[in-house]
Amino acid sequence: MYESYEFYCLADRRFYETPANRGAAHPDFAITQRPVPDGWQHVPGEQWMHYAPDGLRLPQQGWKIHVSARLQDVERTLAAVWDYCVPRGIAFKFLRNEAVLVMTNSKAAPRGSSGKLVTIYPTDDAQLELVLKELNDVLRGVEGPYILSDLRYAEGPLFVRYGAFVSRYCLSPAGERVLAIEDVHGNLVPDHRGPTFVTPPWVQLPDFLQPHLDARNAVTTNDLAYTIDGVIQFSNGGGVYLGHHNESGDRVVLKEGRPHAGLDLAGRDAVTRIAHERDILEQLDGLDAVPKTHDYLQLGEHHFLVQEHIDSVSLQRELVRRYPLTHPDASPADKAAYAEWATAMVAKVGEAVGQLHERGVVFCDLHPDNLLLDVNGKLTLIDFEVATKAEDQARSTLAHPGYAAPQDRQGVDVDRYALACIALGVYAPQATILLNLHPGKASHLADLIAETFPVPRATLDDAVRTIVGAGTTNDLDDVAVPGKAAWADVRAALTRSIVASATPERTDRLFPGDIAQFRDGGGIGGIDLATGAAGVLYALAKTGAGRFPEYDDWLRKRAFATAAGPGLYDGLHGVAHVLDELGHRQDALDLVERTLADDWSTRELGLHSGLAGIGLNLLHFDTEPALRAQAVRVLDLVADRLEADVPELSGGQYARAGLMYGSSGPALLFLDAFERLGDTGLLDLAEVALRQDLKRTVLTEDGMRQVNQGWRTLPYLEEGSAGIALVLERYLRHRPSDELSTILDELERVTHCSYYVQPGLFMGRAGVLLTAAALGDTPLNGAVDDLVFGLGWHAMPFAGGLAYPGNQLLRLSMDLATGSAGVLLALGTAFHDAPVSLPFLGPPQWSESTSRRTAPKEV
Repeated sequence: MYESYEFYCLADRRFYETPANRGAAHPDFAITQRPVPDGWQHVPGEQWMHYAPDGLRLPQQGWKIHVSARLQDVERTLAAVWDYCVPRGIAFKFLRNEAVLVMTNSKAAPRGSSGKLVTIYPTDDAQLELVLKELNDVLRGVEGPYILSDLRYAEGPLFVRYGAFVSRYCLSPAGERVLAIEDVHGNLVPDHRGPTFVTPPWVQLPDFLQPHLDARNAVTTNDLAYTIDGVIQFSNGGGVYLGHHNESGDRVVLKEGRPHAGLDLAGRDAVTRIAHERDILEQLDGLDAVPKTHDYLQLGEHHFLVQEHIDSVSLQRELVRRYPLTHPDASPADKAAYAEWATAMVAKVGEAVGQLHERGVVFCDLHPDNLLLDVNGKLTLIDFEVATKAEDQARSTLAHPGYAAPQDRQGVDVDRYALACIALGVYAPQATILLNLHPGKASHLADLIAETFPVPRATLDDAVRTIVGAGTTNDLDDVAVPGKAAWADVRAALTRSIVASATPERTDRLFPGDIAQFRDGGGIGGIDLATGAAGVLYALAKTGAGRFPEYDDWLRKRAFATAAGPGLYDGLHGVAHVLDELGHRQDALDLVERTLADDWSTRELGLHSGLAGIGLNLLHFDTEPALRAQAVRVLDLVADRLEADVPELSGGQYARAGLMYGSSGPALLFLDAFERLGDTGLLDLAEVALRQDLKRTVLTEDGMRQVNQGWRTLPYLEEGSAGIALVLERYLRHRPSDELSTILDELERVTHCSYYVQPGLFMGRAGVLLTAAALGDTPLNGAVDDLVFGLGWHAMPFAGGLAYPGNQLLRLSMDLATGSAGVLLALGTAFHDAPVSLPFLGPPQWSESTSRRTAPKEV
């Protein structure tokens, strides 16, 4: 599955949707209309169209062939592959339409897998060699992007990689469940899928491929007049490198363009764009706000634009550093100082863009990451790949979604729109992405900014008029928004939108949510707790928003018709838990019974998908003797796999910390088991697990303890301070500790910030609100009202009610993890008259009244 959120924006302007439902706007390639050959199977997917002969027995892994092609060669390539493979009984798959091809080869696409149009599955090395040799002749003249994960065969569009043919899984060194291949000893190990060609150490490269590997390795940068010293960033279009001139020693930036890769909406590749950038920079030569061009050169097929190096940081990075609302308890003076700086920066950006317009150039990609500030405050604009001439009255073909002008803006109006978004965005970071969903949100953002910062409303109104036109009003005034309306009214407004979004006629999902609904081609069917129907129905029921028997029936039917895994938040255990909460006990038990056949050896330890969540739900059903025995088995497995030590960083090559994927999930499992079984050794294990997560936190300068990823720190419920705080507080109810109480107070400091980029429960404000409300008996209990009011930053109207955008803010979501149901549950935790929590995070089993300050040491 392609993991870009933009990929799931192709088919629907309101919700994330599988491109398979794209409609007439993005028709499939013509070859998909060919009849399926006799004796063949055809399986359509959201991204790929799969074809294989009946009864073909492929190996589970081996050498596969990938074919790439530029847009003008696609139809010819697909026809040639079909005509070659079908008569010979060779299995293959291809991307289903041009929109998918452009997206998977766009500048933002994953570099490792980009460029693949066709995958062919040879049965052995002999067939591999024959297919490569014969297809290379058939496809002579076809050009395509280089597939970075593969080895190129000859000079054409064919590439090879050794990897899995079928989906098998193992645990990575970081403890994550990943796709696997089998090593020489029969063990499953991770299937490397990065942007470099790597052969597994036990696999011998076929002799006929050695010359092609030698040719690949012969291409070096030794003949360049420049030495590359480091990487500034990578994109699918090529890298941006820091280097120096070999003779003068001058520091430079080298911007790479890969041929046929990094496509924009006009179908232009990175080489075309950086050549265009060179021409634009020549037109702007001499302007203070534009970098100087030093050179333009070619290495092999790759092109390089060499520019002056500017010792600077991006405006985005400086904004993040200065923005007061992401620090706890920002004062009026903090807000005033920031507003003064932000006002000056907006004016400075406007002046720089005005200089471009005077030279007849429209920037067309204006956003804070493309604006650099040096130590003296000098502003420089970078990345002129999609700049246009003002006289062309063109639109941008590659723009940041928070600053991309709508279809009706051309020429300099494209930049004026982006400037208006910057004028709002410096006070509401990333929130201007919401304007793609609803332009009228601009007026509501201006209201919130004026209430929060000492900025004249007239200044903000100028930006609003540029975005939506004159005479616009705040159409959210008629919607019950948190912090402005009563709880009952807000709950009704959220419920109205959730119900209006339901599609019971569909079998793949009931409520629109995150792109995870479509993982594995939608095999889980939109039923799970995190992003599917189970989570939405759980939130509605727990908060008193209502019961919906027809939706219960949909969930019950779909749960038994899908091939879901056993996970708590992404599989059948979560669905079983919700069905039990909704009164469908036997259905729940039947689902749990189905999970017992799963091989738990490849399951991670975490709460979301792994053993901690499975164990907690088995304990939930511990009145069933067989399930109680299985729960004890899970406890033993988790205890045996707890690491003695962990690194100090979370994520990347290391295991993640936090509630959903880190050690706090196992800690919660041990705590729940202690409350049921009374074995104090389980408390010891809970402390070990909690201290693992605490080791991966760092205390910031403003006194917040957050999960440390090295390049950023995280406060959130899923993978941050908030989730760890909930479990640590639960532990302290049983074993008070002055040391850990102090750490808990540091974790809780994140609930005193006033702005979060996303509203969702797992990775946004709602999860922090749920934490603040759940820990309301602590000294830091003044945060709830501010967190509730702040939900207005992302509030959106939908179907006469209130809705929230999901992860990345590109589309609305109704699910628990990322969208409106999660906001509903968090508000219910704060305001509902009955206890509301996520599963297993409510009052502990042994007492509903004790707190961490009064509990006995052990029970």
